[in-house]
Amino acid sequence: MASSQSGLHKHNSNSTFVDNRKWQLALQYSDIGMWEFDAALNRVYFSEGSRKIIGVTDPNFGVDPQDWNKRVHPDDLEKYYQDFQDHLNGLTCMYENQHRIRCENGTYKWIRDRGKIVEWDKNNKVKRVIGTHTDITAQKQHENTINDSLLIVTEHNNKLKNFAHIVSHNLKQHTGNFESLLDFYEDSDSEEEKKEIMKHLRDLSLSLTKTIANLHDIVSVQNIKTNKVKKIYLAKEIDHILRTLHSVIIENNAVIKNNINEKLFLYFNYSYFESIIQNLLSNAVKYKHPDRNPVISIDCVYDKKDFKLMVSDNGIGIDLNKYGKDIFGLYKTFHKNKDAEGIGLYLIKNQIENFGGEITVDSEVNVGTTFTIHARNRRKN
Repeated sequence: MASSQSGLHKHNSNSTFVDNRKWQLALQYSDIGMWEFDAALNRVYFSEGSRKIIGVTDPNFGVDPQDWNKRVHPDDLEKYYQDFQDHLNGLTCMYENQHRIRCENGTYKWIRDRGKIVEWDKNNKVKRVIGTHTDITAQKQHENTINDSLLIVTEHNNKLKNFAHIVSHNLKQHTGNFESLLDFYEDSDSEEEKKEIMKHLRDLSLSLTKTIANLHDIVSVQNIKTNKVKKIYLAKEIDHILRTLHSVIIENNAVIKNNINEKLFLYFNYSYFESIIQNLLSNAVKYKHPDRNPVISIDCVYDKKDFKLMVSDNGIGIDLNKYGKDIFGLYKTFHKNKDAEGIGLYLIKNQIENFGGEITVDSEVNVGTTFTIHARNRRKN
């Protein structure tokens, strides 16, 4: 129990609580302690049961009015005092609080502390409060175990959804590229052009094989290893992604400038990296301005610990005043594009945040958009 008074003192031998043999007998063989607070005398008595819970053998425990209070965990003190005061002030019909208490061996136990006013003085002021201490440490540990399990299940579920979105987006992009290249092949009358298209089809096939292999790695290992990282040379891997997008780039007369130094690298999950860059570039082309060809720049500011990777375009832009709070929301779309699903940016955000990073956006309607990835250079363990 707690008191907002100046101090709490041990009751004398005439205490009603001490003489209540029925209560003493009932509590003797239980794990419940009992306390009594005399508001007029500003005194408290802690039963042997209460002292036993925290491993105190000194029968004088409680002579110091702060003996119990000073053991309450600092993070629990404010509510501990407030709950007791609320009952004294008539705001609650019963005092109840759960707090951590420091034991003699230095560990903490969880206590359910309950009490009720049982006597008022002639001025209708609180005179006596009686309450109990119950050790609920095991219950709290069980709750924590359940909560931890729920967090693990939720995390695994999110990873599963994330993986499903990666498969959907990455494979959909590859199949779309195959269809476009096959259409080009069928429409071409030039053998030279057909050879060039076949070369791109082979490159795309190799890229698809690599993508499937990376996705297979994620499925093959335990979920906790989904965050496996590798050393990625940014310029090289972005060039590889650009080759997979070749047909889309040609079809839209797009110019994509990879301005990243070929020596720069980071440690990241490759499947995530491929998915993030592929989605950002695909969106930049997809939402091009109708009056000009798309021009996209990829830049990076980098040091040993952090990097910022920027993907900028000259497309139709996004009205951030209108859509800013929803831009990374699931199934949120901002343009009248029949192929828009509202998944890509949501997926990118979750993949980046999974590695402790974040993504921000600057955009102006009819001018263009810049997405900036802020991330830690996470080294391989």
